[in-house]
Amino acid sequence: MELLSHLSLGVETALSWSNLLYCLLGVTLGTLVGVLPGIGPVATIAMLLPVTYGLPPTSALIMLSGIYYGAQYGGSTAAILVNLPGESSSLVTCLDGHALAKKGRAGAALGIAAIGSFFAGTAATVVVAAAAVPLAAFALKFGPAEYFSLMVLGLIAAVVLAQGDIFKAIAMTLLGLLLGLIGIDVNSGEERFTFGIPELAEGISFVVISMGIFGIGEIIANLERDHSREQVIRNVGSVLPSREDYRRSWKPVLRGSALGTVLGVLPGGGAMLSAFASYMIEKRLAKDPSEFGKGAIEGVAGPESANNAGAQTSFIPLLVMGLPSNAVMALMIGAMMIHGIVPGPQVMTERPELFWGVIVSMWVGNGLLLLLNLPLIGVWVRLLSVPYRMLYPAILLFCCIGVFSVNNSLFDVLLAVGFGLLGYLFIKLQCEPAPLLLGFVLGPLMEENLRRAMLLSRGDATVFFTRPISASLLLIALLFLALLALPHFRATRKVAFAED
Repeated sequence: MELLSHLSLGVETALSWSNLLYCLLGVTLGTLVGVLPGIGPVATIAMLLPVTYGLPPTSALIMLSGIYYGAQYGGSTAAILVNLPGESSSLVTCLDGHALAKKGRAGAALGIAAIGSFFAGTAATVVVAAAAVPLAAFALKFGPAEYFSLMVLGLIAAVVLAQGDIFKAIAMTLLGLLLGLIGIDVNSGEERFTFGIPELAEGISFVVISMGIFGIGEIIANLERDHSREQVIRNVGSVLPSREDYRRSWKPVLRGSALGTVLGVLPGGGAMLSAFASYMIEKRLAKDPSEFGKGAIEGVAGPESANNAGAQTSFIPLLVMGLPSNAVMALMIGAMMIHGIVPGPQVMTERPELFWGVIVSMWVGNGLLLLLNLPLIGVWVRLLSVPYRMLYPAILLFCCIGVFSVNNSLFDVLLAVGFGLLGYLFIKLQCEPAPLLLGFVLGPLMEENLRRAMLLSRGDATVFFTRPISASLLLIALLFLALLALPHFRATRKVAFAED
């Protein structure tokens, strides 16, 4: 009964006209950035953070959430029709989705992708709603020591599951932690790492670093990439799958939904890892694995369901514990802080309309996405022909205006450009920037909880090991580190991401 009362509050909040409008705007923008390769939800959310300043917190989070899971839908359209993944989680969909399009079955592939995504997103949202109350009650038992250990676990798990070289991921995380410590120490009042620059006394703005690295940096890198596209498949045909397509797809959809629901909760996991794992499972379970890569409908149904389920359940650590599981969730935490909301389990009790409104808006958003993706396929096909040279100058201008509008500071704009060049350097060095953002967000929170725990224990560092929950979290973190030391795991990890 308690859950039903919470959901009724969420329905009342999410179905207000203003929040419906922002949900529609979010999923539409998400589909758009998913269809257009080279932009992505991280850069889009980073660019739109300044815009949310004037919005109510609930409306802002509903819109930004819609951009994230909407991009999972839109990414499949570009993957199937052009063989270019609009979003990283749609990489796997290219393999069989585009092969089906070449056979004249683009409509069936798009239909199965949309239906599977809708089912998975809806089912995963049910899991989020059901798990929220018990997990939040458990999280309320957390003290400073437990929160510090939880953040240590989150950072280590994000490093373990990050793409590319493990040592680069560790270095990026440490750099993010250091950047998060720039500014005035709240305890001593002393400036740290400011190098005598007064503009850095209050620290680096979250908008500056996120928009610089993920917005400007990605655009600079995209300018030198080959954007020549294969011929866009324009003869889509009927988007209603055949009875045989349904027969072959319903099991992959169920398996992908379950797999994505579990993996989405893991730090660093989310949509991309879920889609890749689903594809590998479907290929192993298939009666004829040789069909995969040549147009197997299971190769579209499973991964598309998994990436949408993973996108939804990645909100669980964010909403319940205030812990970002990926770069997008780190941006969401930044949006909450901008509106004066402290992430964590207290959000459920202090701002229940925001908490449950965002959850119910996921159901609403998935329904809107189904309506947007199937009838408007022709619109998305035409958008795929938009040349990139027309998009990038407008995006760069929007980035600069957004950064300047935060503090009316030209220094912030120059700093964002500097981080953009740094982001480009990271891309050239194949350093994943997501761990840096996670470290930047969690660094100050870790320091605050570390100091608070040490003060309460009167300087006794064993408090992190004598408290059961804290000790358990640190033990899990040690197991993750031990996993890194296993040669077989490291080899498998490198092969998996190389294939991806």
